[in-house]
Amino acid sequence: MELTNKQGAILAPLIPRRPNGKGRPRRDPREAYNGIPWILCTGAQRADLPHRYLSYQTCRRRFQEWVREGVLRGILEALASPCLWK
Repeated sequence: MELTNKQGAILAPLIPRRPNGKGRPRRDPREAYNGIPWILCTGAQRADLPHRYLSYQTCRRRFQEWVREGVLRGILEALASPCLWK
């Protein structure tokens, strides 16, 4: 279910950096965009999210931020592109 390195490289430019540049640097966005579908597809409780992903709270916050900013739409459109799966 996780994205390959090729898929991650294609999606990486779609993920914005920290909006205001303040605070700690964000962790690898792949940890969020692998964790978000894991929760959505499995329907598991947040405590069951594997430790290899970001925390449930961070995944939820990124999901909300990406929906609000249109980032998630771009990610889904890129994932639907046939060239991503070759």
